[in-house]
Amino acid sequence: MAVAVAAAVVASLLPVNAPAAGATTPAAGATIPVAATHGRSWVGTWETTAQAPMGPTWQGPNWSQEGFDDHSLRQVVRISVGGPAVRIRISNVYGQVPLRLTGATVGRAAEGAAVQPGTLRRVRFDHAWSTVVPVGRERFSDAVPLRVAPLDRLAVTLYFAEPTGPATFHEFTAATMYRATGDHLFDGTADAYAQTGLSWYYLSGIDVPRRKRHAEHAVVIAGDSITDGVGASRDTDNRWPDELAERLVAANRPVGVLNAGLSGNRLLTDAVCYGERLTARFDRDVLDQSGARTVVVLIGINDIGAPLWVDPCLGSRPVVTADQMIEGYRTLIRAAHARNIKIIGATILPFKGGGYYSDQGEQTRVAVNRWMRSSGEFDAVVDLAQAVADPDDPARMRTEYNGGDGIHPNDAGFHAMAAAFDLDTL
Repeated sequence: MAVAVAAAVVASLLPVNAPAAGATTPAAGATIPVAATHGRSWVGTWETTAQAPMGPTWQGPNWSQEGFDDHSLRQVVRISVGGPAVRIRISNVYGQVPLRLTGATVGRAAEGAAVQPGTLRRVRFDHAWSTVVPVGRERFSDAVPLRVAPLDRLAVTLYFAEPTGPATFHEFTAATMYRATGDHLFDGTADAYAQTGLSWYYLSGIDVPRRKRHAEHAVVIAGDSITDGVGASRDTDNRWPDELAERLVAANRPVGVLNAGLSGNRLLTDAVCYGERLTARFDRDVLDQSGARTVVVLIGINDIGAPLWVDPCLGSRPVVTADQMIEGYRTLIRAAHARNIKIIGATILPFKGGGYYSDQGEQTRVAVNRWMRSSGEFDAVVDLAQAVADPDDPARMRTEYNGGDGIHPNDAGFHAMAAAFDLDTL
């Protein structure tokens, strides 16, 4: 069905309780209202979570602290659900100055940084080709008339003619992004995009119009590095939320799958580099996503292992009890139910053999998982721990699912996790 875009959807400026200039963190739990204008509502088809700029990490250097100046950024992402148009979301949540975006395009991705011929579309913001995103805020584009199918790969290109200052970004992606000097918004080839990186910058979401046969609602998956995709093969879209999206497409269920994973993230404690605790970022990153009707929560292994995890990026490393973690989950349950959103608990994966395993930590994991399975407090529970556990030693991940560190699954493990879901619960 064709979509009329002559009266473009007005871009929405999304407040996140903006911090003062130079601040690095928005207010905990701040709300981003979902926009619906001109009679059209939206469903998220892709998401990544925002992080504050940081220096080199375990995966190497990034460009977040230096930012960009006369650079084009081409970021290739795979969406989960299709539709007759798209809109993109640009984040300056952790910026220190207003973000001046000179221009943007979107098209269906080809190989590497190339774009499929005839698919490049220019992106407008409130009817203009450029936009300014204030500190601490995000902005949606207008509707872009580009018909997309489930599991399409899109190339979103952003051009910044002026210095951006330190960049809001997402550090770990399991994907390659591309940078070029100068304005290369409309380059269909990859020739100019010789510089590559491993993080996403400014792009925080993509939506499609809510239409029953295209996109009914979205399920948002909140988690840590396991959900973020650490352990997955690069540029293959084998993170477990990707695998779940593939199952939904195969079953002909038009449900968006949004990945709100954040490497190093914890349920109860903020980190220097790994973001606000999930109980603080839950509204912004999960409940406020377009069309969200269901939430899946897989988090807690970093809370359990932090006392033995020596990493300056972590910051505080308190010992947490099962009771404290259960109260944290209850906070999430109450927040979801207050918004009439279903919340599914996912049991914490086994980690014996991992770098921060301890008998005390294992006892906490077992107690939390027992509560999840038996309490009935979540609307449903998916037993991901059982899906990947060694049947002869349930505290340990199966060898064929182990990504190599005893904590993160590999591609086969992520496939097994996605296969454990009853799709009717989503």
